[in-house]
Amino acid sequence: MSDSKDEIFVVVPAYNEEKTVSQIIEGIANEGYNVVLVNDGSSDNTLNLAIESKTKYPNQIFIVSHVINRGLGAALKTGMETAIRKDAKYILTFDADGQHAIEDIVKVAKPLQEGKADACIGARPLKDMPISKSFANFVMNFLTLIFYGRNVRDSQSGLRAFTADAASQINIVSSGYAVSSEFIKEISDKNFRLEEVTITTIYTPETQHKGTDAIVGLKILFKMILDLFRI
Repeated sequence: MSDSKDEIFVVVPAYNEEKTVSQIIEGIANEGYNVVLVNDGSSDNTLNLAIESKTKYPNQIFIVSHVINRGLGAALKTGMETAIRKDAKYILTFDADGQHAIEDIVKVAKPLQEGKADACIGARPLKDMPISKSFANFVMNFLTLIFYGRNVRDSQSGLRAFTADAASQINIVSSGYAVSSEFIKEISDKNFRLEEVTITTIYTPETQHKGTDAIVGLKILFKMILDLFRI
């Protein structure tokens, strides 16, 4: 197993995350990892704060910016493509709102570095989630199993990892939150070896308002149905 942190690129999509963006990307860089911050058309001070952080870690923080807000899926696609161009060996995705623990990066990367998996999902324990989120996640996990044939503990987790080879084969079409389920579809379609590791989730008022709700869930379900008929 290689423990070289400079092989790991952490993709952080950010839309109006001025409260947390500096802490997140500087914290990741301070641990020795590379960071690809994707500013997804933020209208607040996210981009300026990210640029300030880059001055502290000029060789580890890379910034890509969308002129307009294109959605989570588009931001992740941009970030992963950027990491591949920079010769990343392992690519992780990491939310910018402060819900993930930076210490969990090593846990999610470990199965890939040990050659045991092509992809790894950081699974949040359902029992630790607010009731509304745990129910929504349970439903999405069930739908992911039915539509994509993969039984996973946390299909909607934002902390996941891929080898560069696996990441280069993933075709992201969804621009919004449906990307989380689309990752599972791609993992299933490509027959990637998948592992899950339990991670810590930090719940705040801000993080509880984000993610999959009933409306987003219906949109994802509609996309899953369309996928059945896609040739």
